Amino acid sequence: MKLLKDLLYGVRLKDVVGHTQTAINNVCYDSREVQENSLFVAIRGTQVDGHDFIEKAVIAGAIAIVCEQMPKNTTAGIQYVVTRNSAMALSAIASNWYENPSQEMTVVGITGTNGKTTVSTLLFHLFSELDGASCGLLSTIDVKIGKESIPATHTTPDALSIQRHMRTMANAGVKYCFMEVSSHALVQCRAAHVDFDAAVFTNITRDHLDYHGDMNSYVKAKKILFDQLKNDAVAIYNDDVKHSSSMIKDCKARTKSYALQFPSDYKTKIMERRFDGMLLSINEQECWSRILGDFNAYNLTAVYAVAVELGKDPLQVLTTMSLLQPVEGRFHSITGKGITAIVDYAHTPDALKNVLKTIEILNDGQGKIITVVGCGGNRDKGKRPIMAEIAASHSDRVILTSDNPRDEDPDVILQDMANGLNSDQESRTIQIIDRRQAIKSAVMLAEPGDVILLAGKGHEKYQEIKSVRLHFDDLEEIHLLIKS
Repeated sequence: MKLLKDLLYGVRLKDVVGHTQTAINNVCYDSREVQENSLFVAIRGTQVDGHDFIEKAVIAGAIAIVCEQMPKNTTAGIQYVVTRNSAMALSAIASNWYENPSQEMTVVGITGTNGKTTVSTLLFHLFSELDGASCGLLSTIDVKIGKESIPATHTTPDALSIQRHMRTMANAGVKYCFMEVSSHALVQCRAAHVDFDAAVFTNITRDHLDYHGDMNSYVKAKKILFDQLKNDAVAIYNDDVKHSSSMIKDCKARTKSYALQFPSDYKTKIMERRFDGMLLSINEQECWSRILGDFNAYNLTAVYAVAVELGKDPLQVLTTMSLLQPVEGRFHSITGKGITAIVDYAHTPDALKNVLKTIEILNDGQGKIITVVGCGGNRDKGKRPIMAEIAASHSDRVILTSDNPRDEDPDVILQDMANGLNSDQESRTIQIIDRRQAIKSAVMLAEPGDVILLAGKGHEKYQEIKSVRLHFDDLEEIHLLIKS
């Protein structure tokens, strides 16, 4: 239980009707979770406006309401707090409710179109190994608190869940928390009151334009993370990619760059590439990694930079990095019947191109490359023809298939993708809606020495069709086919 006035610390108030000495027993933004003496925060979402549920929240027992607009009909005895931005208010309230847990640990936020999960997960394992410290992780795959793991539902949870997880981490003695920070979360202020000690920018390419509208808005969304950094924090950015200078413009924190191409504070060269790993030279110190791909060379460099900037010994960091395993669903390779299969989460044009280029280099023309790929329903339609064109440009055969069609007709999605193909590419492409059958067909087409890429789902263990999630695991499917 906390007093309303204490929960409102840091909230920009426009008006208060009632008094703030009221005792609050629960905080929520979903009217279905309201209990007796709750504080209900009405947030305007993309699909639902919380202001429409204020009366329902009051009937359910809410004693205080935070909103952007006073309801036409108010209820006696209820405290109404008006603010300009309810989402920002919820972020502050959530932090106050859980007693500002992010201030009790070192928090590193990772943002970018691709690489967030890999960098955050590798950092979690690296720091766990370096000094045995208890670490926390908030990622697309799961939430980790030391050795405990909880499946994740969003790349970045809502503000209340973020602070709740961090309070659990702090109480468990977690010293370092590594957190993926999505563009959606930044725009929606979910992490606005997280006390970040470091932030990493991996890259930015086309994605989520169905939500942000255009690339300029997408870039601005990512930049929010760096704009909120404090003076004693560090901003670590990939200097080889577009918009890197935009990210750190006017950033209060000290800045450090990493790159493979341009001179930088952390410079990496790829000395050797093999299907079982690659040899890197990071700031002229060699490190063998079991993690494949030029794109992962960037991710590993970011990991190294974070560790060194947070005071870890460079040689010890490199030694420990050589022991790190690939992240689930990220360039996960499996071999059988002379075939190499790669399962990867690549679901953006840039990610797909990077994975296929890596396969081309490693394959070195020894066998065919067969790509199984789809695009999600109810998402950015503009990337569909681009994804198909990239797949066909870097593969010998392509199978277009379902990848979480959600509420859309899978036939329409595949046709949108096929519209990006020229006649030659189209002749090497087939469409199979059923993903299980698509994977079986890829194996039937493959011969010893060939490589099959299953792109788009990675760690996901479901297919979402008509609002229903059905069990489906690419790794499980391919394992049955080439290992049996």
